Amino acid sequence: MPITPTDKIWMDGELVDWDAATVHVLTHTMHYGSGVFEGIRAYPTPSGVAVFRLRDHIERLLTSARIFLIDVPYTVDDLVAATRDVVRENNLDQGCYIRPLVYLGYGEMGLNPLPCPVNVSIAAWPWGTYLGDDGVANGVSVKISSWRRHDPNAVPTAAKGTGMYVNSSLAKVEALKAGYDEAILLAPDGNISECTGENIFVVKNGRILTPPTSDAGALDGITQDTVATIARDLGYEVSHQQLIRTDLYTADEAFLTGTAAEVVPIRAVDDRTVGEGRPGPVTMQLQQTYFSAVRGEVDRYKDWLDHVE
Repeated sequence: MPITPTDKIWMDGELVDWDAATVHVLTHTMHYGSGVFEGIRAYPTPSGVAVFRLRDHIERLLTSARIFLIDVPYTVDDLVAATRDVVRENNLDQGCYIRPLVYLGYGEMGLNPLPCPVNVSIAAWPWGTYLGDDGVANGVSVKISSWRRHDPNAVPTAAKGTGMYVNSSLAKVEALKAGYDEAILLAPDGNISECTGENIFVVKNGRILTPPTSDAGALDGITQDTVATIARDLGYEVSHQQLIRTDLYTADEAFLTGTAAEVVPIRAVDDRTVGEGRPGPVTMQLQQTYFSAVRGEVDRYKDWLDHVE
């Protein structure tokens, strides 16, 4: 999806003009992919714009950096405040997508990243749902990718690392060229892992199932956790369980979750219709509650909102 530029981007403690937010061509992360990032959303609420689960995202960012042995020169509180500044400075009162990035900068080259300077940026811009309004309303078609998800002993799948998403891009392009909306990757053992940038859920006989995360090569999703919490609060049984591809073919419902995608029904997998081929009642209930929660309309979940004042 194209980016609509805003006025300012936070870079290493300063708000700089959008067009001035540049890096050197020999920036280490651009060559070797050793950076970490987050995707965060802010939404309009009755009390003003609020960033959804901001602290959880920033804590995961710094956890990812720690896994990569990247020493970030800012605290969680620093980056929470900087994120609010970016949203406020750009007058994003109707909500936005936010991209914090920790990257290794210019000054060193080679596979040893330890001497490299550590840089941090935070950008924000208006962005619609990742898989489109039609996908949210009517569901998406997906295929099992020929590309496998990472082995957690090959790269640290518990971290949201920049270079690791080459794997996702390969699967995404394969799916799009084959006429599908999204791809599902299998774990190294052949079980279901996740989509290219989203976790996956299956509804079967009233139970809600989602694959294990890091041991299946999948990221432990914040939206995944949000939806699982909402589902339990609504009285559903939710569990992590290993799934194989035929579990998707025979599911009553299936859907995917992610900050960029939000909550999106799956209508078909590998040309097999899932359920009735349209969003099912459980998916719709969870989707509606999620969208109400992020917009501050559910008192129970207001602690998830970080208001920009």
